[in-house]
Amino acid sequence: MDEMQVREALEERRAELEAELARLTAKPRDPAAAVSFGKRIGDGTVEAVERLNEVGIADALDAKLSDVDRALEKLDEGTYGECDSCGDRIPEERLEAIPWATLCVGCASR
Repeated sequence: MDEMQVREALEERRAELEAELARLTAKPRDPAAAVSFGKRIGDGTVEAVERLNEVGIADALDAKLSDVDRALEKLDEGTYGECDSCGDRIPEERLEAIPWATLCVGCASR
């Protein structure tokens, strides 16, 4: 991929992540309704567990959004494709699979 295609792919991914984060972090329809864990599984317990799952997903999406933003910064800096940790080149295959990769495979696995 050339730089323009990479930028377009990263900006498209950023928009997708922002939309998903907005959906997950939207306030519940009835903010006055209490959500609590009870002794028996009921609507409140199920809703609370679902909310905890959504928070975990939102955290993961936020981390990925940070990676996309960093990759866009690297494009602007002229350092796209260099590992942020060790400075080595990130293999093209990795960048094609994950255009927002900012670490080589070795550094990412640590």
